[in-house]
Amino acid sequence: MRTTGGTTTARLPVRYADDVPVDIPRVPAREAAERELSKPMYHENDPSLLERGLDRFWEWVGDLFDTASGATPGGLLGLLVILVVVLALVGAIWWRLGTPQRTPTTGDSLFEDGPRTADQHRAAATRHASAGRWNQAVQERMRAIVRSLEERTLLDPRPGRTADEAAAEAGRSLPSHTDELRAAARSFDDVTYGGRTADASAYRRIEELDVSLERTRPTLDPTPAGAAE
Repeated sequence: MRTTGGTTTARLPVRYADDVPVDIPRVPAREAAERELSKPMYHENDPSLLERGLDRFWEWVGDLFDTASGATPGGLLGLLVILVVVLALVGAIWWRLGTPQRTPTTGDSLFEDGPRTADQHRAAATRHASAGRWNQAVQERMRAIVRSLEERTLLDPRPGRTADEAAAEAGRSLPSHTDELRAAARSFDDVTYGGRTADASAYRRIEELDVSLERTRPTLDPTPAGAAE
C-alpha cells in the first residue's frame, strides 16, 4: 500500500504476463468486490424478507423478556408467576361480568315496549317461567316490581330509569328490602346487558321479593318537603 499524489492505493495480486505487479486504487477495488458479491450466485441460500422480519421480531421478544425478567424479583420464574396471576385475574373478571354487551344509551332502560301495568308484566313473567325462559322471566318480574312501585306512587314514573336507579330510589321508602332490591337489579342487569343466564332460583327470588313488597308498608320521610334548608 502506498500514497501517490494524495490517493491511497492498495496492492492487489494482479500480474501481467511479465509478472509485473499492478497497483489498483482502493475505491475501484472495493466497488469491483461489491459488484462481484452482488451476483445472485452468492445469495441463493439467503433468508427471505419474511424470514428476516420474523427473526428480528423474535429477537425483539427475547430482548423484551430478558429485560423484564432482569427487573422482576426471581428472574424469569418470577415473571412467569406474575403472568399467571394476571391471567387468573382477567379470567375471574371475565367470568363475573360476562361477555361485554352493548349498553343502551337511549330510550327506556327497563321498559322496551309500550306502557303496561304491573299485573301485565307479572303475567308475562309467569308465561316465560312456565316455558323455562328464565332470562325473560327475570326481566319481566323486575319490570313488574318497578311498575308496581310507580303505581303505588313510591316511585315517580321516569323514562330511562335503570334497574339500579329504581332499586336505590325504592330502598329509601322500603329500607327493609334494600339489599333484595339491589340483588334483583343486579340479576336484571346480568341477563340483559352482561350476557349471563338466569335459572329458576334467580327468578324465584325476584318473585318472592315482588310478593313481599306488595305486603310491605313504606317508611315515609317525617321531614316535610321544603322544611330543610
